[in-house]
Amino acid sequence: MRFIVGGLLIVALSGMSVPTTAGEKEEGYVSLFNGKDLSGWKYGKEADLTGKTETADKRFRVADGIIICEEGKGIKDLYTVKEFNKEFNVKMEFRAAEKADSGVYVRGPQLQVRDFPRRKEMKQLTKFKTDGWNELDITVKNGVVSTVVNGKALTEKNILELTVKEGKPMAMLDGKAVDVSKIEVSVGAVAKCLCNGEFMENMKIPAASKQGIGLQAETGKFEYRNIRIKEAK
Repeated sequence: MRFIVGGLLIVALSGMSVPTTAGEKEEGYVSLFNGKDLSGWKYGKEADLTGKTETADKRFRVADGIIICEEGKGIKDLYTVKEFNKEFNVKMEFRAAEKADSGVYVRGPQLQVRDFPRRKEMKQLTKFKTDGWNELDITVKNGVVSTVVNGKALTEKNILELTVKEGKPMAMLDGKAVDVSKIEVSVGAVAKCLCNGEFMENMKIPAASKQGIGLQAETGKFEYRNIRIKEAK
């Protein structure tokens, strides 16, 4: 008996949206930010920011069609009022001040969003625009099978082979023997995160959560704009 398992096996959901590329009409996308105020967002005890252009402590404010995250004491988070537990694709643009640190929350877990080049991080992001606008593209799919071997998540490029002979299992990862007891397979939701079309990470997230999409104010000035989402039907 022989099985071949890739690092990620996507279970397709009928009707899942396909992200559009730049310049195409983004049919089905709904704006999460009206460009004028914080309607549709909540902040700590401020459960309804409808019509407000800033939070009480001014850590988040709106100006010129941008949500501005200001540096201050402690980490603060701004969340959408709405939950997003279907599969979806969310896009937004961000601009980071020098060595600034922010983040985007997806059903709770945080994707680190930073001034990567000047912090010497995410060196694979060759298209990152320092002091310019960068596009974040996050696609969430439920029912994703993830495989971890020796604590390392496999990717689409890896090939894991399991062979059972006379009741004894043996495993080969990319042609090399591995300990079967070190293999973990799980099914859950995964957020595939891109920056300017370049891969950042596959982030494991809950299948469902009362927390929606969140923005973080931490170190340095950070800006977000053109925040829009397309949910699966």
